[in-house]
Amino acid sequence: MNLFLKGGEVASENTAPVRADVWIENGRIKAVGADLAEPEGARVVDVSGKIVMPGMFDAHVHFREPGGEQKETILDGSEAAINGGITGVVMMPNTSPSIDSATVVKRVLDAAKECRIPVLTSGCITVGREGHEMAGIDGMKKAGVLMLTDDGDAVPDAALLKRAMEYGSEFGMFFASHCEEPQLAGPRALNEGAVSYRLGIEGTPALAEEVSMSRDLALAHATGATLHIQHVSTAIGMEQIKWWRDERGAKVSGEVSPHHLMFTDEDIGDYDTHYKMNPPLRTAEDNIALLEGLKNGAFRIIATDHAPHTEFEKSRAFEDAPNGISGLDTALVSLFDRFIDKGEFGWDLIVKRYSAEPRRMMELEAAEVAEGKSVDLIVFDPNGETTFTKEFMKSKSSNTPFLNKTLKGSVDMVMLRDEVLLER
Repeated sequence: MNLFLKGGEVASENTAPVRADVWIENGRIKAVGADLAEPEGARVVDVSGKIVMPGMFDAHVHFREPGGEQKETILDGSEAAINGGITGVVMMPNTSPSIDSATVVKRVLDAAKECRIPVLTSGCITVGREGHEMAGIDGMKKAGVLMLTDDGDAVPDAALLKRAMEYGSEFGMFFASHCEEPQLAGPRALNEGAVSYRLGIEGTPALAEEVSMSRDLALAHATGATLHIQHVSTAIGMEQIKWWRDERGAKVSGEVSPHHLMFTDEDIGDYDTHYKMNPPLRTAEDNIALLEGLKNGAFRIIATDHAPHTEFEKSRAFEDAPNGISGLDTALVSLFDRFIDKGEFGWDLIVKRYSAEPRRMMELEAAEVAEGKSVDLIVFDPNGETTFTKEFMKSKSSNTPFLNKTLKGSVDMVMLRDEVLLER
């Protein structure tokens, strides 16, 4: 591939976008600079007015394979990622069978070899995610696992989690917690508050997340383990992470999902299951606090918690429908539409929190649009539009609040190494 991207603005994690041309040859970036001479024999692509930046990396996705291929296969999920400008992902282990041994890890990673982007996987903390017995941690590490999580549930036995943290840390692994106290959580349908009362549905209080989070943060601090808190949805939860990190020196971090920045329980309207997820959508006050936490560095990363379900499942009554929304196709465009275009934050924050830091968390080198670097980049058109029809989306499931809606912004190109993965 000999390609010359002319007239765009290059974004990085440290600065606002800068006007620069980008010359790509044989899978590497040959030169980046303003008004470069067009190289002989190169294909010239005019990207004037567009943003050239590193590919995104999503460290929290649910590809339902093995066991739930009717919702999403690993290949389908990876294509949804490409469609949304994402060039690497980490799968969660709540599949069937659960990813709790080296054997299942190898099965999943073998299936991922047909994907056009890197697909990594996490592994379970406990066998079958049942909370009774430690999973095969050492074998999973040898098979390529770095992150351990029982995502979908919290580990109920604090003593077992403590032992796992001590053991897994010896192998250089880190832990990710889905924080939820089941006795407090109730039916997991929506946030406990005015909306749940109006709809006549028992809600899940924010306290269910915060109590569980407090326990796991204390365990991580006591054991010296590295802990990452998944999909934080409350202001108090975010403050807990910050306190343990900044005041006690714990090796802890957190993530926020786009939907917990954009939507509230008020958006559920008349029982719209596209807004049903776990943890549930909270209040406008929580949204404001989470957004501020993203800006000030309380959160290390953005992650979608991409959770595809079939149309049949999501068409059930609100209380019976499964939790979760599809997010890979929509995340980057929606973040631009809702926040960057409105001046809430800049491209540098997106590159840092949705590209560079997720890769570093997984002990990978951050992607850069810089001379000498391997090609891992996307071209985004701020003046474009994207309509999220079923036909547009590459995910096998289309359970998203953005279905059939048009947002500002478009992912126009995705390039990885020596291949153009997408060009609109």
